[in-house]
Amino acid sequence: MKDKPIRFGVVGTGWRAQFYLRLAGLLPDQFEVAGLVGRTQDSAEAAAAKRHVRAYGSLSELIMSQDPDFVVSAVPWAVSPGITEAAVELEIPILCETPPAPDLDGLRRLWRAVGASGLVQVAEQYTLMPSHASRLALARSGAIGTITSVQVSSTHQYHAVALMRAFLGAGFEPTTVSSREFTAPLINPLVRDAWTDDDEPKEAKTTIATIEFGSGMGLYDFTDNQWHNQLRSRRIVIRGSAGEIANDEVVRLVAPRTIVRSPLVRRQTGYDLDLDSFETDHISLGDTILFRNPYIGLRFNDEEIAIGTMLAAMASWCRDEGPAPYPLADGCQDHLVALAIDESAVSGRPVTTSVEAWAADKRA
Repeated sequence: MKDKPIRFGVVGTGWRAQFYLRLAGLLPDQFEVAGLVGRTQDSAEAAAAKRHVRAYGSLSELIMSQDPDFVVSAVPWAVSPGITEAAVELEIPILCETPPAPDLDGLRRLWRAVGASGLVQVAEQYTLMPSHASRLALARSGAIGTITSVQVSSTHQYHAVALMRAFLGAGFEPTTVSSREFTAPLINPLVRDAWTDDDEPKEAKTTIATIEFGSGMGLYDFTDNQWHNQLRSRRIVIRGSAGEIANDEVVRLVAPRTIVRSPLVRRQTGYDLDLDSFETDHISLGDTILFRNPYIGLRFNDEEIAIGTMLAAMASWCRDEGPAPYPLADGCQDHLVALAIDESAVSGRPVTTSVEAWAADKRA
């Protein structure tokens, strides 16, 4: 029934798996966790007890017992392809975490094994984060003309490539990458979940790469732990033929001899005498709403909004009510280019990707 919560299983017990379990608990009208599979029965039972869900010793046991609508795989890179293949063998849709396989041989093997199934989606959530979603909506509106380049300095590898490909509308064409690595001292005050309390600079690596897509150019700039180290800014610049979006500002030509700069404004509730809960309401450009929070009242951070949106899109797709959220072909292409960034940095030479088998996927 359409009005019933969609039921999904979770494979994994770590930090990322906890996002899905927590979100399902906060959205009981939309989602129900059918069960949890861990590396061992003990690890599954320990994690399941925290969220009051059932633990299972294997994916097949979970599926045969509960018959979920889909499964989410949130496991280490090395074992992720095996979980994906097992789900497809059991004819169950799967949302696998990024990247879908750790290396190029693994991507090719995975595609040969499951690419034709049409059952695999990838949990690439970056384009669904509020700030990126609002920029993407603005770029796709034509406000800055044809998009010609994207600079990303905030996240690494396949996530950065996914953003570039989304803004440029890049497909599966050969892509030439030129990378260099540099090291410099940097204090690392924060990691994912804690302060380090270490104020001594350590050598940190920065990778800079130019990426020549068929539809434009990407500039990749990432320093170790840049996600969490707030001594390094997050920057994104989307350049078009009629202007550019730089972080939260857009400059554009709106009429002859008329160039304007306008901010992208996030309405954040809970400040001062605003007694609503502290959360994002919407992001706007003037009177145009570019993004609206679908989870008002739950005080989600941006990552939770993005993952919740991905889960909702997966549910709609499984019910034939919406498009595929992020097909395996796109996830493979993102990591193909990311691997080329690393290869070029090591070799010191440009690397051009080949056209892979997933380029022919009509679902991508």
